[in-house]
Formats: sequence, structure tokens, C-alpha cells
Amino acid sequence: MTSKERLRAAINHKSTDRVCVDFGASGVTGMAAGAVHRLRQALLPDPDYRVKIIEPYQMLGEIDAELRQALGIDVVGVSSPRNMFGFTNQGWKPFSMPDGTKVLVPEAFNVTRNEKGETYIYPEGDTSAPPCAKMPRSGFFFDALDRQQPLDEHKLDPLDNCEEFELLSDEDLNYFALEAKRLYETTECGLFLSFGGLGFGDIALVPALWLKHPRGIRDVEEWYVSLALRKDYIKQIFERQCEIGLKNIERIAESVCDYVDVVFVTGADFGMQTGLRASADSYRELFKPFHIRVNQKIHSLTNWKTFIHSCGSVYELLPEFIEAGFDIFNPVQCSAKHMEPRRLKREFGKDLVFWGGGVDTQKTLPFGSPDEVYREVRERIEIFAHESGFVFNSIHNIQANVPTQNVLAMFRAIQDSVIT
Repeated sequence: MTSKERLRAAINHKSTDRVCVDFGASGVTGMAAGAVHRLRQALLPDPDYRVKIIEPYQMLGEIDAELRQALGIDVVGVSSPRNMFGFTNQGWKPFSMPDGTKVLVPEAFNVTRNEKGETYIYPEGDTSAPPCAKMPRSGFFFDALDRQQPLDEHKLDPLDNCEEFELLSDEDLNYFALEAKRLYETTECGLFLSFGGLGFGDIALVPALWLKHPRGIRDVEEWYVSLALRKDYIKQIFERQCEIGLKNIERIAESVCDYVDVVFVTGADFGMQTGLRASADSYRELFKPFHIRVNQKIHSLTNWKTFIHSCGSVYELLPEFIEAGFDIFNPVQCSAKHMEPRRLKREFGKDLVFWGGGVDTQKTLPFGSPDEVYREVRERIEIFAHESGFVFNSIHNIQANVPTQNVLAMFRAIQDSVIT
């Protein structure tokens, strides 16, 4: 099978010649730049090579074509021309991470450092605006800064929380069309599309790091309070977001045609380690109606499979995700309560493609031995890849300080696995 054929078989619950693998196709299935750098040097030694930071909020590194081939990766991403900080990934320049890793960053990646060694970054790369995120001195990625303006309960306007939602420009549509066509014609990989705007209540997006002076409710705690106490306000935001999102689906579906296989819909986290962030009733009331509309629109116009990312213990919501029309569930956080792999596969494997769950990134991958990593990966593939419906990925992004020998053990286990 080619990688395209392998991905399409896996997401349609058909047999594959080997397990389908994704690393780097999206902002929730990648690797931190430090991990990519050391992995590349282990497999393709080149002391002068610098990894590109393609998602600067999480400081994710590019899995370039040469490394992708060396690792046997089957999926490649088609993402927005602008990143989480609102500038484009172009005009690369050198940058040194706090741990000394030498990378390349986009030309508008403009930062300042204070006397404590903390690194501040700015929306659109404009250092005259207030900073929107901070990287600690010993950190590997940025944390959003609270830029919440004083709230007047009597003057809250849902449109203030909608200023980031807009129709895709002709320029952006042309970019997506050309990029999808290029990757379809020049690689054997399946294509994973991320164009944004459909992640209702995604907490990573609420602070709107790409806006210089965001209005509305932007504080994380205040947003979660609003889900309980300002439901009408939230529904009005989601309604406006959905209206624009549906129009964007129509426009981009026409632009990228049949090149794309999977589309990222939402990364809102509905679970914690021990249970749901909010009740299942809250999901049904606030989120599910909009998820249904988005999935129905995508499925009516395309053959794309729809992808939901939700961390934590969401066993109770998996039937709801299926009813809402989602095809793919990620990251499959098996360490969370009720998320036991065999149970998930047995109860939901006929309806959901599991994309992730391949190795525990909280304990096994960063702190286990290579042998422990190898055994866990082999076991997870045996469970999830049985009768297909599985794309291998770790449980969320691989972090910067994970031992390279453990990452190599993970890929060795993937290569040694036989699926049934």
C-alpha cells in the first residue's frame, strides 16, 4: 500500500498492510522541536541542520520529508498559512531554545526576554502590542498570558467573542488549494486539513493569541464559569461561529476537492484525568447541536472524515461524539479514568477510528525504559489496530525532553508490529 491507500483504508475500517502512522500532520499529533532535533540527528546526522518551528505556541518541530520517509509516516498536514500568533510561517531565521537547541523560526517570531530569562512573544509579531504568551526560563513552549479586560456584566456583547471568526479570504482559499494539490501530487501521504474556526469553546483558542487587543471573555477561568452561568451568551457566540464556519466549509470543500482525507474540526477538551470537565448534559446542550451541523455539512459535501480531539476521561461522551457525526477520536488518553484500551476498542471500535493512544506520554514515554516503551507500543497496536480503524500516534504531542532512545524504541515497535 502507498501511504494514501493505507490512511484511507484505516479511516474506513478496512484492512491495511501495516499500521498507519501520523506524526506532525496537526497541532495535536506532533513533536516538540527538541525531540525532533535529536531524533533527526540520531537517524540522519547533520550538525548544521536546524528544525523549523511550524507551531510556535507549542514549539512543535517540522517532520520534514526526509525524516518522514525514514520514520515511515503516512500523513501530512495542510494547515492555515498563519499560526497561533497570527503571523505566517515564512522567512525563516535562526533561534536558540532555552535549552540551547538551535532551530529556525518564522521571520515575524519576535520575542523579548526579561531579567528572569522569561521569553515573551507578541500577536502578529508586533512588539509594540502587549505580549500574548510567555515561555519560562527553563520551558519548552509558551503559556498564554491573561489579557482579560475588565468585564461589565451589563454590557457583555457576544460579538466581542466573535471578532476572530471571519470568512476565509480568496488568498487563503488559493493557498489551501495550491498546498493540497502540491502535497497530493508530490507525496504518497494522506492529507490532514486544518483550517480553523470550528472549535467551539476550544480553551486554547479562547485567549485569541493572534489578536492584539481581544475583546469579550478571554480569561480561562471566566470562560469556564460562563459555560455554567452565561449559557445564552455562549450559545450566541457559537451560533455566529457556526454560521461563518458552515460557509467556510462550503468554500474550502470546493477549493481542495478530493485531495483531503481528514479534517480537524475541534480540539476542545471535555475531559480531565478523573472525569468530565462539565456534565454530559452540558455537552448535549451547548456543543452537540453545533457539532452535528458541522459534521453534516462536511459529510454532505465531501468524503472527508471528521476529527475530534478531546483529552481526558471522556468515556461517557464517546456515544455522544458518534451521534454528533464524528468519525475519528483523538488522543485516546488511556491513562485517564474509564479509558481502558480494550474496552474502548470493544465498545466503540466499529464506529470510531482511534487516532492516538499508541503510547503514554505522561509516564511511559518520558520516564520508562526503552523496553517498557517497546512493550507498551506493541500491546496498543495489537489492541487498537485489530480489524483496522486505527492511526498510530502518541497520546498528544511528544514533549521536548523525552529521551531519544525511547522515541526510537517506539518507532522500532511500530515497525515490528503485525496487525490482525
